[in-house]
Amino acid sequence: MKPFTERAVKIIKDIPPGKVMTYGQIAALAGSHRAARQVVRILHSMSEKYNLPWHRVINSKGEIGIQDQESLYFQKKSLQSEGVIIAKENKIDLEKYQHRPSVEEVE
Repeated sequence: MKPFTERAVKIIKDIPPGKVMTYGQIAALAGSHRAARQVVRILHSMSEKYNLPWHRVINSKGEIGIQDQESLYFQKKSLQSEGVIIAKENKIDLEKYQHRPSVEEVE
């Protein structure tokens, strides 16, 4: 596994229940500010194998970006079961729920 991917997987695994992180935030902490789409790929291809809490990752606007209705429903229900309040338009209050680990915490 490449170093960026390895760091991203660790960061995702460490998102605590009831908190969320954005794709771009994970990419930046993993070492590449421009690799948000790479984080999407990691989640898509490795969530099952590494038991990643993919439902805790959202877009930079604080929105659930999944279009597939079944996955959207699962993500919403999973977050709600952890105490995350989801507003209209599938928005999450980043001020309240965003996990903000420092670079030192992820290394």
